Amino acid sequence: MSLAFATTNNNINHLLNQSNTISHSHLKQIHAQVLRTIHTNHPQSLFLYTRLLHHSSFTNLNYTTRLFHHFNNPSSFMWNILIRAYAKSTNHKHHAIVLYREMLTEQKNEVFPDKHTYPFVLKACAYLFCLFEGKQVHAHVLKLGFELDSYICNSLVHFYASCGCLEMARKVFDETCERRNEVSWNVMIDSYAKVGEYDTVLKMFCEMMKVYEPDCYTMQSVINACAGLGALSLGMWVHAYVLKRCDKNVACDVLVNACLVDMYCKCGSLEIAKQVFEGMSYRDVNSWNSIILGFAMNGKAEEVLDYFVRMVKVEKFVPNSITFVGVLSACNHGGMVNEGLTYFEMMTKEYNMEPSLVHYGCLVDLYARAGHIQEALNVVSKMSIKPDAVIWRSLLDACCKQHASVELSEEMAKQVFESEGSVCGGAYVLLSKVYASASRWNDVGLLRKLMNDKGVSKEPGCSLIEINGVAHEFLAGDTTHPESKDIYKFMNEIEEKLESIGYLPDYSGAALVNESNEGKHNTMRLHSERLAIAFGLLNSKPGMPIRVFKNLRVCNDCHKVTKLISRIYNVKITVRDRVRFHHFKDGSCSCMDYW
Repeated sequence: MSLAFATTNNNINHLLNQSNTISHSHLKQIHAQVLRTIHTNHPQSLFLYTRLLHHSSFTNLNYTTRLFHHFNNPSSFMWNILIRAYAKSTNHKHHAIVLYREMLTEQKNEVFPDKHTYPFVLKACAYLFCLFEGKQVHAHVLKLGFELDSYICNSLVHFYASCGCLEMARKVFDETCERRNEVSWNVMIDSYAKVGEYDTVLKMFCEMMKVYEPDCYTMQSVINACAGLGALSLGMWVHAYVLKRCDKNVACDVLVNACLVDMYCKCGSLEIAKQVFEGMSYRDVNSWNSIILGFAMNGKAEEVLDYFVRMVKVEKFVPNSITFVGVLSACNHGGMVNEGLTYFEMMTKEYNMEPSLVHYGCLVDLYARAGHIQEALNVVSKMSIKPDAVIWRSLLDACCKQHASVELSEEMAKQVFESEGSVCGGAYVLLSKVYASASRWNDVGLLRKLMNDKGVSKEPGCSLIEINGVAHEFLAGDTTHPESKDIYKFMNEIEEKLESIGYLPDYSGAALVNESNEGKHNTMRLHSERLAIAFGLLNSKPGMPIRVFKNLRVCNDCHKVTKLISRIYNVKITVRDRVRFHHFKDGSCSCMDYW
């Protein structure tokens, strides 16, 4: 028996040495050898089967599960192997939670979860958003005294953050002050970045730098925060920090560089984005998606299509669904209907991709913006998935701009209102404009009353501008800024210059459509982006570009006014609204007025 065991043991050692390349069939052969040479009651059989269980967990879950149930009294180590395997699986993570329950209720022998069990179980709970089950697991952690383990604490922070409970995640993080490591900080920083709390991301980054060197994961989150804020100067500082202070592996990391490309695009600095992209020693599909999506957002449709051709034909990368979102968005923003249809067909037929709601939304909006409302409706009727409120709102917006029938506009608005979870103040405003255009003022009044009764209000316009590294925020009609008096005085000067060159207001973007034209004009001239632009002109050096970030879409009149201001003051103005970038220069816009 000792010779047989030695032979089998040598096979196991060979298995360990070849663990990265071993096949499932080879593993089954070794299992058969164990069965022939070692009795299950042999003192060393548990060790051998545990090793087999460990390696089979990387190749075949069903086989691993059958092997596990071969034992009447599996150890906690064996339970952990199986729980880990299911927690890391693609489609069977819920079995990790089921196995944990079985482990707790096992009565045949006294087997208990250990500190290695909980990171796997919490990972499954986080992925499945199982808040109730995860809280129970947290209670077990406290009951068994594992709350001091750093790996478990990190898993708890990740679990609560993944489930949207940032307060609980921060509480666990704060309670583990002495046991924090780079992972703890990265989980919290990434969690705040994902929910858009960018200021908190930057504050935590500054705190982390006092105790740990930031790694690739840290810098990705921080760069994403700069992108979300549209803070170009801060983003450039972070880029310089990566190049000068971080490890070389961080500076060369493909994901960090993809984030930099994305950040510069979202800050409207396309030349630097292009420099970073061209300077990358290695690119993956995500890198190409960053440059394609970034240029699409900035209305550079032809450049996007050039990048796509280079990606597919020259670099031989296979595009994914995100790639086509960028390409279709570029065609949409550029009014390239035929090209958009070609790429949509390429995606579905040549690459056999099933369109998502985002792809359908691009196609519907492509038709709708071009005035082909019936074709857009045909796309919606043939969609394989249920359209959402965004698609219906695109159609309503098109109906409003193309002066479609009131009945069709009402039907589109009805679909928006009936869409699951949709409370869209913009849809009420659009329908109000439709009624006003048809001189149905009673319906306008009834719609306003309905909005008040339902507590629906139009989201207030808010614009940000960065001057000398400091962000300044303006709301529509804002008088709280310390320089408000000078801003409004300067706006009057701008108004005089506009009138002197024949400017006439465009009232189509006025929300209160039943006001007098004078009232509409007074409302529009106080839009937040105009205040921000005036502030920028007052405080920027001559020739310096002005960058404004707005939470809503730019209205027709503000778009018209900004074009004129760029010509009068000979300044480049970039406005990023909710949908896209507008680059104004010499009285024209990069969108070519197709928006």
